[in-house]
Formats: sequence, structure tokens, C-alpha cells
Amino acid sequence: MAERPGSAGSDGRIRVVHVLDNLNTGGTELNAVRTAERLDRTRFDVQFLCLQAHGPLRARLDAAGIPVREIPVRGLLSASALRRGLEIRTLVRQSRIDVVHAHDPYANVLAAPWVRLAGRGAVIASQRWWRNVHAPRVRAANRIAYRFAHRVLANSPAVGELVVREEGVPRERLVVIPNFVDEGAFEPLQDERRAWLRRRLGLGDDDLAIGIVANLYPVKNQAMLLRAFARIAPAWPAARLVLVGEGKERGALEIQAGSLGLAGRVLLPGTVPHEPGIANVFEVAVLSSNEEGFPNWVVEAMAAGRPVVATAVGGVPDAVIEGETGHLVAPDDDAAMAGAIEGLLADPGRRRRFGAAGTERARRLYHVDAVMESLESLYEELAGLYGR
Repeated sequence: MAERPGSAGSDGRIRVVHVLDNLNTGGTELNAVRTAERLDRTRFDVQFLCLQAHGPLRARLDAAGIPVREIPVRGLLSASALRRGLEIRTLVRQSRIDVVHAHDPYANVLAAPWVRLAGRGAVIASQRWWRNVHAPRVRAANRIAYRFAHRVLANSPAVGELVVREEGVPRERLVVIPNFVDEGAFEPLQDERRAWLRRRLGLGDDDLAIGIVANLYPVKNQAMLLRAFARIAPAWPAARLVLVGEGKERGALEIQAGSLGLAGRVLLPGTVPHEPGIANVFEVAVLSSNEEGFPNWVVEAMAAGRPVVATAVGGVPDAVIEGETGHLVAPDDDAAMAGAIEGLLADPGRRRRFGAAGTERARRLYHVDAVMESLESLYEELAGLYGR
């Protein structure tokens, strides 16, 4: 095989390094791992650099045969960060890396300047969040990192516009590539699997399930969901609110559920092994975040044919179309959230229409085949321009 232009490997493959803060089960981390798993290994040689290389997702990279190297730092401005930056520069030079793809602000800051200093290879920085998720010093450092990146990848049009408008990234360096869902997300669960998942979540056979899959963090604002559910619970005795995930708000949410008289009707099953089909067990999928980039959960719920009620924040309105695939409400508006959920519970026909429209939209815009083709084309383009 002739060596591909821009590729360093004698086998013609483009060498790609993903840089990631950690391997815990968050949206950014899961998206990075799933992306690496699905890259065409006949065309791409893939490896990971992680500031924290141990976490639930490490097993998936090991199973896929993707090398992982830990590059721990004590702080973005520490001596250890300088050493790790020099390691990245050396790796890019000596291993003739073609593309370095950083997925979060810590990775952006650590990778972007040092790849440029390596004198070869392209660097992609990413923005997968909205405004105020990170500390001010991290946001400031990340803004500087964008100046070194050959491309800045946003995971929704709204996030892309934010990057241009508020981060000063030239539009010609912006690329919008959304999160994706696999074909399995569109397939109905087998009856036995669905029954097992409902039992795992604590649901009975006749329960009406309203569900969210998200870390139990303040920004996800599950407290607002509890207030919304308290408004409709008396009229819907079979309804259950399921908060899948773990995080520091768990104790506060348990106390709040008790104080609202919802004990036994708000289920907190903890973290469930990732399975896109989990949305199939819910009658209505919900999202209550105060801020979001472009949440995997919403796209997975749409693929599964679930109507979505979500807060109109960040990139959520890029996916959820009001009155077509679900309903959008203002952040922290529990009255509006309650009304939208109750309207769907009362109208199975509307749930089916919204669900079918969501599936069609998810297949057209967010299916793995379309999204991975765009990303692989980007890697090939940048390897041809900057890998040598």
C-alpha cells in the first residue's frame, strides 16, 4: 500500500492521539471513548493520553486494544504540566503523530500549545459544554488554547456559535460535529431485557416511568425535577420518577424527595452500565439541566422513540424541536416542566408521534455512520495539511 499523504506510518494509517482528562462515565469521556472504538482501524492508528488514566471506561479501551498512557499533572500552571507538555511535544515528533484531538478544557490547555511547538501534526480542541461549567481560570486558559488549535470542534450548532461569539474563534477554524448514537440505540429492547432493566431501576410492571440519565450534580438540577414531579404525583399514583446516575447531590435529593412526600416514588438506582436502550423503559424522557452543551441522553432518548421534555439550554434546542419531538421549558421552571410531562402522560398518541419524529431526526442527524464519516474526513484533511 502506498503511504497516505500526511500519514507517518509505514502501513499508511493516520496516527491519532486522543487527549482526555479522565475515564469516568461522563458525557465527554464516553463520547471520546466511543469515538475511538469506532474509528476505522485499517485507516487510523489510535492511542489515548489521560491526565487520570483509571476509571470505569478504561476497560473499554483495553478491550479495544487502544493504548492508554497516563500524563498526571498537579495543576495547569504547575511544573508537572510543563513536563507533560514537553512529553506531548516529544511524542508528536518522535512518533510522527498526524492528529491530536483534545476533548475537554484541561486536555485543550495541555495539548494545543505543545502540539504547535512540535512543528508537525494538527491539533483539534473541543468545546462540549456551555458557559459556566468550569472555573474562571480554566476558562481563561482554555480561551488561550483555542488560539493554538488548527480546528475547534463544537458538538452542536449552538455551541459553535457560542465559541465564535464569546471565545473569539474564527469561523473558518470552527467545525460542528455532533454526538452520535449507534444503530443499537434505535432497536427496541427485547421483552426480557426490558423487564430486567425495569426491575434493576426499581420499577413495577404497571408503573409509568419518567426518567433521566445524568450525573447527580448541581448543574443537572434534578431538584427542579422533584418539584415538578411533586406537582403531578397526586393525580398520577402509578407514576415514578427515575434519576439514573451518581454524584454529590444524591443525599440532598433523597432528603428532598422525603420532604415532598415522594418516598418510594422517586427512584435513585445509581449508575447503570451504559446501554442506549435504557430510554425504552420510560414513558417520558426528561432533562432538567441549568446548562448543557449537547447531551448524549437526549439524543439516545430520541433514537429510542421517547418524547423528551427538556430545559431549553445550550445545544438542547438543536435536537429537541418544540411540539414535534418533545417540549422545551425554561430552566428551573418546575411548573412548566410539570405541565409538559403531565400533558404527555395524558396523551399516549402524542407520546407516540413525538417519539417517532424524534427517532427520524436522530437517525438523520446523529446516527453513528454519518457522524463518524464527518470526523474521519476531518482527520484525513488535517493529516494531509499538517502531518508530514
